[in-house]
Amino acid sequence: MSQIECLPIDAPKRSQPRLPTHVSLTRKVGAEFVGTFILIFAATAAPIINQKYNNITSLIGNAASSGLAVMIVILSTGHISGAHLNPSLTIALAAIRHFPWVQVPAYLTAQISASICASFTLKGIFHPFMSGGVTVPSVGTGQAFALEFLITFNLLFVVTAVTTDTRVVRELAGISVGATVMLNILIAGSSTGGSMNPVRTLGPAVAAGNYQELWVYMVAPILGGIVGAGIYSALRIKDDEMDIPPHVRSFGQYTGGSCVRV
Repeated sequence: MSQIECLPIDAPKRSQPRLPTHVSLTRKVGAEFVGTFILIFAATAAPIINQKYNNITSLIGNAASSGLAVMIVILSTGHISGAHLNPSLTIALAAIRHFPWVQVPAYLTAQISASICASFTLKGIFHPFMSGGVTVPSVGTGQAFALEFLITFNLLFVVTAVTTDTRVVRELAGISVGATVMLNILIAGSSTGGSMNPVRTLGPAVAAGNYQELWVYMVAPILGGIVGAGIYSALRIKDDEMDIPPHVRSFGQYTGGSCVRV
């Protein structure tokens, strides 16, 4: 049976897994392509299956499919590329200076190409039901723009917290972001499809040849993402404002030392 051993703060730390100090851009882009492919395939397949089998998975199934896909991709490739999977995220993190602008074109290229590849793969599998996977607003243009702006604001507020703030428990990043995606789709899925991601809309639109209100899904998520990331950055407590060490405030840590399972 496992036991809990609590060590004082100044005790030598147990050996930790070694992480790479440098990951080449080629590996990052490769991981970004694979991760985005998985996300778009899962997020688009669920509504296509709904269309083909008379709403068998429902909106809850669509939300779960996207949220779970985001979670597993973050957990599997986040340590390689950061698992952006979304041009809104890449641009927003670059705008707040937490991602180098020089790498943005490579990431966007990987995300767009993966989205198109995943969408045409789905078209080949589920033809002629591809139209079910296209995000098209069922409300007015202004309402659709506002919804996409707000849900992407929510997403990037959370993403910025778990990726840029050292006081956040980063091991929960995949769960936090996946849950946010699920929540956003439950809120906006019936109205806009709950895209939050330009390539979630672009790839299926190209595969299905349906470009209705495409500009809304290209512009609103990027603007909402930049605002969400910017507001969290403004609210974040700076290290020089802390009256106790940052690690003491992190959720789940033993404030008198460190506890490990042995």
